[in-house]
Amino acid sequence: MPRAPQRLTRKPATPAPRRTRPVPKPEAMPFDRRQQILVEAARLFAAKGFEATSVRDIANATGILAGSLYYHFASKEELFVAVHAAGMEILIRTAQDAIRDVRDPWDRLAAAAAAHCTALLESSDFMLLVVPNFPKSIGQYRDELIRQRDEYEAIISQVVAGLDLPPTIDPRLFRLHFIGALNWTQSWFRPASGLTPAEIGRQLVAMLRPPTIPGSESPSS
Repeated sequence: MPRAPQRLTRKPATPAPRRTRPVPKPEAMPFDRRQQILVEAARLFAAKGFEATSVRDIANATGILAGSLYYHFASKEELFVAVHAAGMEILIRTAQDAIRDVRDPWDRLAAAAAAHCTALLESSDFMLLVVPNFPKSIGQYRDELIRQRDEYEAIISQVVAGLDLPPTIDPRLFRLHFIGALNWTQSWFRPASGLTPAEIGRQLVAMLRPPTIPGSESPSS
């Protein structure tokens, strides 16, 4: 009796291994070249001054060609504006964080002063550009620099508006005097002076705060 033909069976195809995108090594991770330029420019502007710092100086410190810097910033003046904006952003953020949960007006001012001095004296070279006078060659960018500064001063103005100042005190002059005193700490502060930047800020507010007259407090119920 003839044998029935055997049925041939196909082995299932082995699935191709799934291709995954390789994870870049840490040293291959991209970095922010623009931020690097800002950091080096801030350091050089603070150390040498705006006028004495050249585009080539900044490019050399960043490790790029001078012409490559213009891919990120059209001019040294535009770069200065960006560095100044970074410094003001630090002040704005620290001030907002410091006063967020403080209710007493004078305590709010003390918290803002402590944050200002801490950012100014402990932060970075960005803060050394927070100055009342801008470089003369800044030209067309002056209005933008003033706008950046006004954005921060608006926060301080709001805090000052809540103080119980005597009617003979002009709040605007009080604000200008207050910010000027904070900024002037850059010229004399030394880490070994005995007080931390935050303590200096609070001391400055204590000097401005009117003394409490005994018996003037509202009687407790």
